[in-house]
Amino acid sequence: MVTQLGLEKLIQVFEAGIAITTLSLLIRALSFNLRDRVSRSFAFVLACAMVIFSGEAIGGALEDSVVIEFWLRFQWVGILFFPPGFMHFSDALLATTGRPSRGRRRKVIFISFAISASMALTLFSSKFIGPAVFEGGFSHLTYTSYTTGFIFYYLAAAILGGAGIWRAYRRTRLRVSRRRIGYLFAGMLFLAVGAYPYLQIGSSFANKNPIVFLSMVLIGNLGIFLCLLLMAYAIGFFGVSWPDRVVRSRLLKWILRGPVTVFVVLILMTTIYETGSYYESQNSVVIPIVTVVTVLLMEHIITLIFPYIERWFLHGGERENIQLLQSLSERLITTNDLSQFLEAILAAVCDQFQVSTGFLAAISDSGLELVVQFGDEDILNRDGLDQVVLEKAKAENDGNTPELFAWGDYWLHPLYSQEQGDLLGLLGIQREGEPQFEDGLGDSLALLGQRAEMALEDRRLQTQLFKGLQALNLKVDLIQRIRAASRYDQSEIYSNLDTFEAPRDVSHWVKDALSHYWGGPKLTESPLMGLKVVQTALEENKGNPTNALRIILKKGVEQTRPEGERRFTGEWILYNILEMKFLEGRKVRDIAMRLAMSEADLYRKQRVAIEAVAQAIMTMELKARES
Repeated sequence: MVTQLGLEKLIQVFEAGIAITTLSLLIRALSFNLRDRVSRSFAFVLACAMVIFSGEAIGGALEDSVVIEFWLRFQWVGILFFPPGFMHFSDALLATTGRPSRGRRRKVIFISFAISASMALTLFSSKFIGPAVFEGGFSHLTYTSYTTGFIFYYLAAAILGGAGIWRAYRRTRLRVSRRRIGYLFAGMLFLAVGAYPYLQIGSSFANKNPIVFLSMVLIGNLGIFLCLLLMAYAIGFFGVSWPDRVVRSRLLKWILRGPVTVFVVLILMTTIYETGSYYESQNSVVIPIVTVVTVLLMEHIITLIFPYIERWFLHGGERENIQLLQSLSERLITTNDLSQFLEAILAAVCDQFQVSTGFLAAISDSGLELVVQFGDEDILNRDGLDQVVLEKAKAENDGNTPELFAWGDYWLHPLYSQEQGDLLGLLGIQREGEPQFEDGLGDSLALLGQRAEMALEDRRLQTQLFKGLQALNLKVDLIQRIRAASRYDQSEIYSNLDTFEAPRDVSHWVKDALSHYWGGPKLTESPLMGLKVVQTALEENKGNPTNALRIILKKGVEQTRPEGERRFTGEWILYNILEMKFLEGRKVRDIAMRLAMSEADLYRKQRVAIEAVAQAIMTMELKARES
């Protein structure tokens, strides 16, 4: 049989859970889409709800009458500011659908905030609300003549706010957007009804029918919790251009790791506390241990089951395509992974031939690119290696390419694509007499060469994939932004949202590209390849993207150059660092000595110089887009 004490404990759990849930959703709203006005106004409503239910939960768990009265009055801070928050949210939602305020709604909201603020100033006195009373196990603040005015004010704000959301609902044409605004309409009205402290006007009914009253409160709290989650789901789509599946996935993970975990912990803590009180045992040690273990288990369970939840409930008919995209990051071979794999192959080849020097080079747009090597550091700088590659590539087309041929002090083994047959790179080992292919040495070389070819071919396919994604990224971003803007106001589909924003990591990209200015993966695979200014420079460089990017970097460096002849004075310091460090390839110590500065100061100036180059490239990118 349900007891009054059991219902009270369960209500306390729900009130604490709602307070923590609103705090969690408030943090999320402030973290992801604070730029959007609807999200900001909803965050204010969440703050009010958090104050209301925090005061209710804390006050209900205490016994000191003075402290209880303080928390009851603290609860009223949220109640007083809920009406203007409701109207502000309604106005923001209506403006999003293409009906901004012409001044009247704004004035009403401003007056509403002023009224609530004036009431809050008298909150901790007995003029607006009377002292606390404790009767029948229920505590509440007493009713005064001023409270009647607040009731009408509260009802008027709820009606105006609801009318505004209803107008926004009727103005929306997209079926999905109408459904989400419907969630907001139902959720805000339910929250407005459930947030008011009815004990102030209905304490006699509660004292006569405590089980009925507490059951109604419990149902109301459960409804408020569900409505908060529903509204948070709908608000998650405002102010972001992410796909719907991304919004749903992030929100669900946030809810599982936050509110759901908190509710489980609160229920277990309450159960253990009540059980310990019944058997008169100590819980000071058990409760912290159970709390920590429960949180860890919940996080582990969510980590295990969330991929299945996401796969079966969030992706719908696109489940296979989304799963392929999600697994793509796990299947991709990074530059570091490739280097480790090829280094292992080169080490095995050198071990087979009993030599200590070798290298493995790949063909890129800028020529041969050294991937891994043992021993000699100037292998690719020797004359004639590129010519050898061209000759052997031509020989490959004639069908008479040798598996191993001599070049200076090295034996070279060409590496060809297993699918297309074109040259991918060279595997070179130190030459010490004629190789002996008995005892399976030739078979080992062929096997290791095939694995190196496989890795280089996969590397080339990934490079092509990245270039395609970089070109696609800007168009997809524009589509998502237009789609997000036109969710609630169809006129936004005609607006010009093709505005360019500099990427956050552009300085890092520029530094990497400059560090491999004369060749390397950080240049050939740089995200800067996707810039419009680089694509435009392709025509001037015969379709060679590496040379095109190198030209743009050179132009960016030149824009840091002062007028006149080159000097080693203060105004030339940025250009001199860029020229000597990246274009000439000098060592940091030599540059610091030439410029008469410490290495630490050199690195600081280098960071400023790279940011100047990045800014220059972004200016060129903006001009290229405008043209």
